[in-house]
Amino acid sequence: MKNKYLFTSESVTEGHPDKVCDQISDAILDEIFKSDPSGRVACETMVTTGLALVAGEVTTSCYVDIPKVVRRTIREIGYTSAHYGFDYLTCGVMTSIQGQSPDIALGVDTGGAGDQGMMFGYATDETKELMPMPITLAHALSRRLAHIRKEKEVNYLRPDGKSQVTVEYHDGEPKRVEAVVISAHHDHKALMSDIQHDMMELVIKKIIPSPLMDKNTKIFINPTGRFEVGGPQGDTGVTGRKIIVDTYGGVGSHGGGCFSGKDPTKVDRSASYMARYVAKNIVAAGIAKKCEVQVAYAIGISEPVSIMINTFGTGKISEEKIVKLVRENFDLTPGGIIEKLKLRRPIYKQTAAYGHFGRNEEGFTWEEIDKADDLKKAAK
Repeated sequence: MKNKYLFTSESVTEGHPDKVCDQISDAILDEIFKSDPSGRVACETMVTTGLALVAGEVTTSCYVDIPKVVRRTIREIGYTSAHYGFDYLTCGVMTSIQGQSPDIALGVDTGGAGDQGMMFGYATDETKELMPMPITLAHALSRRLAHIRKEKEVNYLRPDGKSQVTVEYHDGEPKRVEAVVISAHHDHKALMSDIQHDMMELVIKKIIPSPLMDKNTKIFINPTGRFEVGGPQGDTGVTGRKIIVDTYGGVGSHGGGCFSGKDPTKVDRSASYMARYVAKNIVAAGIAKKCEVQVAYAIGISEPVSIMINTFGTGKISEEKIVKLVRENFDLTPGGIIEKLKLRRPIYKQTAAYGHFGRNEEGFTWEEIDKADDLKKAAK
C-alpha cells in the first residue's frame, strides 16, 4: 500500500508588491557593493499606491542615489504607466537611512556573526536542480508568465502574478501534478476566455511536463474571474515577506529570517546560502536522497553554536558521521562563507525574484557541487 500525499508550493512574479520591495532592497545593496564591497547594509522597503519608502541601517564609504536606484528597479520590473496604479516616473520615493549600530559592529568587525539565529538549507534528488518539485514548477510558471509579458506574446498582461502547484507523492516520490493555479494581472480590456486560453497554451503546457498531468489534474486560471488591480495598488508590499517562496516552498524548516537587503555579514542570508551549498553537495555525493542542514549562531561569535543534519531516513551513513564530514570540509564562519561563496559582489538583485535556490546561473555560487566528490570519497 503506497503512502500517498499532496504537497503544494507557490511562487510570485517580479511584479508582486513584496517582490518589488525585495528587488529594490537588493538593488540598493548591489549599488553599494559596486563601489564598497565592505559596506554594511540592512535595507527595508515598503511600497503602496504611488509611494516607495526605503529605511534601514547602512554604513558605507560611497554615495548612492537611492531614489534613482528605486525608480530604475521599478522601471525594469515593468511598472511604466500610471494606468498600472504604480509607476516609476510618478511614484514618490522617501528614504530614512541611518548608520549601523556600533554595538553590532563590535562583533561583526572581528569576524563574528551579525546576529543570533538558526538557518536551514535543504536538497532533494527529486529534480535535476536538487530542489522539491512543487516549488521548482511554481517558479518556472511564474518566470514563464513574466517572459510572455516582456516578449509581448500577449498584449494585456501587467507585472503582478502568482502561480501554485500541487504535486502528488507516492512513498515520498513525485508522481503527478494534482492542481495548477495561475493568477495573471491584466488590463481591463482583456477577456477571460483569452486569458484562460493563453495561460493554458503559453504558460502551463510549456512548463508542466505532459506525463505529470492527466484528466484529473485541476487547472485554475484567475479563479476570482478578474485581476485588474494588482501590484502595490492592490496590496502594500514589504521586504522579506515571501521567505517560503524564496527558499523551498514550505518543504523542510525555515529559521524565520529573510534575505533581501542584507549584506553577507548577516548570517540570515549568508549562512542560509551556505546551508543550501552543504545540503546540495551531500545529496549530489549520493550520501543521502534528501538532506536538511541547520546551523545556528550567536551574535559576535564566528563559529556556529550548533550543526544539525537530517536525512529523513535516506542517509547511507549516520547523521553523526555526516556532521563530522561537514565540519571537516566546510568553513561555516561568516568570513569563511563570504570568501568561499564570493558574496561581496553585486549579485543580489537577481536573487530577489523566482527563488534564491535551484538556479544554475552566474553568481549563484551556493548552487555549485564542487565538494561532492570529496564528500563521496570521505564517506567511504
